[in-house]
Parts: sequence; C-alpha cells; structure tokens
Amino acid sequence: MAVTKKNAAKKQQVDENQIITLYMNDILRNEEPKNIYMFCLNHQIEESDFYTFYGSFEALRKQIWSKFLQNAIATINKDKAYGSYADKDKLLALYFTIFEVFTLNRSYILYALKENKEGLKNLLEISLFRKEFKEFVADIIKTDTPTSEKIARLTKPVFSEGAWIQFLFILKFWLEDQSKGFEKTDILIEKSVNTVVGLLSTKQLEDLFDLGKFIWKERHQ
Repeated sequence: MAVTKKNAAKKQQVDENQIITLYMNDILRNEEPKNIYMFCLNHQIEESDFYTFYGSFEALRKQIWSKFLQNAIATINKDKAYGSYADKDKLLALYFTIFEVFTLNRSYILYALKENKEGLKNLLEISLFRKEFKEFVADIIKTDTPTSEKIARLTKPVFSEGAWIQFLFILKFWLEDQSKGFEKTDILIEKSVNTVVGLLSTKQLEDLFDLGKFIWKERHQ
C-alpha cells in the first residue's frame, strides 16, 4: 500500500493519557475524528498503539470519565486525615473534589453531556464512572456500624445508589450553574449530602428491610 509523506514521518510513542489528551483537544477544537485511522494519522501515532489501550472511541470516552474519578480519589487519598473522617465528611470530600476535577475539564464535559445534541441522554458514556463511583461510595460506610447482619448487607447498595442519584442531580445543576466559582453548586452539595447520609440511619433501613420482607412474602405465598 502506498504511503503518503505524512504517513512516512516518524510516528511517536504514546501512552493512554496522551491519547486521552489528544482526543479531548480534538473535540474542543471542533475537530472530532471520523475514525481511529484518521485520528492516528493526524497525530502521527501508530494505530496499533491506540488499540493497545482502547478498542474504540466509545471505550476511550468511558475511560476519560473514569480518569476524572481516579484523579479525584487520588487527591482525596493524599489527605492523611481522610481515613478518620465521618461518613458525611468523606462524601463531602468526594463530591467537592470530583467537581474540582470537572471544573478543570468543564469545556469537554459540557460538550459530552450538553452540547453534542444528545445531552444527558448520553449517560452510557459515564457507565464505567457510575460503577467505580458506587464501589467507592460503598466503601465509605464504616464496617463497625452497629446493625444486624441483614441490615448491613442492605446498607451498601442502598447508600451507594442513593449517592449516585444525588450525584446526577448535582451534576445537572452544575452543568447549568453560572455563579462565580460555581459557588451555588458548592452550596447544593453541602445542603444535599445529609439526605444520602441519612440513609445510614438504622431505623430507616430496618423499616425498608421489613417492607421488603413483607412484599416478598406477599408475592411468593
């Protein structure tokens, strides 16, 4: 196959983070690549190097969101006092840090979730982020919480799902927030965290568990 002069140029070695940066820059310059071949050609990288890290643009876009969360978690873990925080403060730290990372990448996020004609319908793109977010939030719950074994098993999925729903609500608000330094989003985070942390109330969980047992028995008698 003939090789163009552009192809003949020496191709650079790249890692997954460089590929992410190149892709995000293309998007923000309104130069969304038509396919992986053209993307690699334009950036003088081997197509095989792209596939070493990502099987498709879809997989790449999902990984971008995962990187946002990984960066936030890495920042949180640098705080030696984090492990001693109360559940509420751990959740606050997570939300505030995630939205700090989001602010650094706001232009890309606005395009991905608002300006690409799909809006929040394009939530498939954050499916990996959702999975890792819920796993991290579930780990926030203290293992020594004085609840019964059955209630303890119920706590993590209820808490993590509640946190995810709350997170989506905050994300939608942040996308529309035009306040200086997104201070209104910060206020929303502080005011709303108590709602999700309230799910850890033993009494609420016991009532929910009893209701679940009743419904199960009624449907299977």
